[in-house]
Amino acid sequence: MNSEQIRKLRTRAHPLKPVVIVGQAGVTEPVLKEIDLALEHHELIKVRVNGEDRDSRKALCAAIVEATGAILVQHIGHVVSLYRKRPVG
Repeated sequence: MNSEQIRKLRTRAHPLKPVVIVGQAGVTEPVLKEIDLALEHHELIKVRVNGEDRDSRKALCAAIVEATGAILVQHIGHVVSLYRKRPVG
């Protein structure tokens, strides 16, 4: 995606509320399943990542992006915006 498309996705994501919260257990299989399901239904979602420090939150975000195949649209504090295009058909 180019920067123009990312900027438009950020604008669309701004009013959204987090639909999944990653707790102290971290990125578990059930959490990934919920994120995957939310991406299938909505394409653009917010996830709240409750990590102890900035580095741990970045690592959790990277794990989510890798496991779901989503694009990281924005990461501010504890909240990340993710986008994954719905499969056609």
